[in-house]
Amino acid sequence: MNVQHLESLYDTVEKAVGVKVRERIPDSVIAEADQIVNVDVSSEDLRQRLREGKVYTPERIEVALEHFFKASNLEQLRELTLRELASQIDLRRREAYEEEDSGLPDQVMVCLSSRGPNSERLLRYASRLAGRLNRNWYAVYVRTPSESPAVIDSETQRIISETLTLAKQLGAIVFTYNGDDVVQTLLQFAREYRVGHVVIGGQRTKSVWARLFRRAGVVECLLSAAKGITVTVLDTHEQERPRPTAPRPEQSPEYAPGESVAIGHHDHSAGLTLPGLLSADRIVLFHEPVSKMAVLTRLTETAGPYVGKLGSRGLLDAVLERETHGSTFLNEGVAFPHAKTPEVARSLVAVGLTRQGISDGPGGRPIETVFLIVSPPSDPNEQVRILALTSRAAQSRQLREHLRLCETPDEVMKAFAEWKAEE
Repeated sequence: MNVQHLESLYDTVEKAVGVKVRERIPDSVIAEADQIVNVDVSSEDLRQRLREGKVYTPERIEVALEHFFKASNLEQLRELTLRELASQIDLRRREAYEEEDSGLPDQVMVCLSSRGPNSERLLRYASRLAGRLNRNWYAVYVRTPSESPAVIDSETQRIISETLTLAKQLGAIVFTYNGDDVVQTLLQFAREYRVGHVVIGGQRTKSVWARLFRRAGVVECLLSAAKGITVTVLDTHEQERPRPTAPRPEQSPEYAPGESVAIGHHDHSAGLTLPGLLSADRIVLFHEPVSKMAVLTRLTETAGPYVGKLGSRGLLDAVLERETHGSTFLNEGVAFPHAKTPEVARSLVAVGLTRQGISDGPGGRPIETVFLIVSPPSDPNEQVRILALTSRAAQSRQLREHLRLCETPDEVMKAFAEWKAEE
């Protein structure tokens, strides 16, 4: 693939070469690659290949040379590719020699709204930031009562759905919360998930009445209340100007500068493995349609013997209390219910596999896998690291297919062990 076809680089490529790339692939495709190989050629050599008719038919050569394949554009793409390749090498090196976490909040969160302009730019910026920092990132949408599905129009619902889908494609862990106070809900999430970097779009120009009565917007309130968190405010209201379209993939040269890309959605979960956090007696297979409550009850029962005096009932109450702040049952086929308790000396995970989905789950893709995470409060970073680990497992197509074939808890344990060995 050419570097300009990576989803997270859309805005960067448009700014660099003045082209809107219509055909793009999700970052997750690159994230699952075993190796990233750079196929490089100088701009002069590529333009010579074009002149010799080795790329396009004769009638298209001059147009290609004068537009997308200008020397300045090719140099920009080549430079972008080399930077991405260097970043990829650095990320893999850091994963191989993982340093201990500093304990400081350092995850990345992007704040989404129902009709925010250019949410795609916010998501791509957060994706690149998380990649540079080698951290997890979260896309959080707070649904206020005025934005409930029964109130908002179908066009707004479509925009929200498309925005959250793009966030998943870019590698974010997506959360939708219900809340009256958007800022407090965002800050509560930031505290729980160890967020150190927040990305949000700049607010629209205030109305005369808002300025008259000095009403503070979400951005102003967040900047005022986000103590100890770096907040990046992007101007997403600028008008988009018409741009020429890049060549379709089938029209691209067989060699083009920029054929390697980097992915930056990695986590600091070194030392933690799913086989180490799991055991066969904490794996449950549900062969019939099952409710959310039944899944949580059964999984907390399997973890009950490991949580001391809290017991399965107390653990269930803790998980349900956490769910009141925002469901961890996502519309992308996975759920991450979790709780913290001093009754456990070390973190543990229980897994539920539903063969026919959860009957009262969210719309969208049926939930197939539920990861119950229980961790001690003494290490606030550990729950986030486990969330990253389980999220990465949930995003592996190969592992998901393997789990669908498992018939016993022992086979599930083996599937996770093989996935770990292949990572």
